[in-house]
Amino acid sequence: MNQPDLIIHQFDGLIDYATSFQNMKTLTENRQDTTSDELWLLQHHDVLTQGQAGKPEHILHSTQLPLVQSDRGGQVTWHGQGQLIAYLLYDLNRLKWNVRQLVTNTENALIELLSLYDIEAYAKKDAPGVYVNDAKIGSLGFKIRRGRSYHGLAINIDCDLKGFTHINPCGYSGLRMTRLVDELRIQHPNKPIPTLNQVAEQLSKILLRQHQNRNDTE
Repeated sequence: MNQPDLIIHQFDGLIDYATSFQNMKTLTENRQDTTSDELWLLQHHDVLTQGQAGKPEHILHSTQLPLVQSDRGGQVTWHGQGQLIAYLLYDLNRLKWNVRQLVTNTENALIELLSLYDIEAYAKKDAPGVYVNDAKIGSLGFKIRRGRSYHGLAINIDCDLKGFTHINPCGYSGLRMTRLVDELRIQHPNKPIPTLNQVAEQLSKILLRQHQNRNDTE
């Protein structure tokens, strides 16, 4: 049986986190076995989001940033302009992926994306996400409901990293964060800096290929 299409939505402007969160939950709760999977690409207004098992002590001091309690895995993180978000609303049962495969495939997609810019990135077994020279550039967090995933990944492109100074990012004290623009300027100063939309297009191609080709993910 052919896989249903992956519908890709790229949203313009800055999107309210709470609205996206509610829309993801609604789609996941109402979807049927024949409902197509969706990939949402977007940026959020500045916001802190706390994972399902998040600990308040990882928020280091008071801030004017809104804090939204989420149902994704992981601890607290920051989202904002210049950070690319990809939400993966997938039927894992239909794809024949387990949760570990979902995480690994998503990390591999980010590693492949960064390799297009000649940046060597890697994942850590004990700390989900993607790293460059011990600094975190991409974060992951998912929720699985009846075998369907929502939430997804965030990769720092040209965002203001001060949003992370209010927290222990992903629950790790002292974790250094980095951005694609910084790594390019350090490692390849003569390379052109891509726009966020250009990076989103590359990432969507990688995720679409993963979704369509089971041989790469089993």
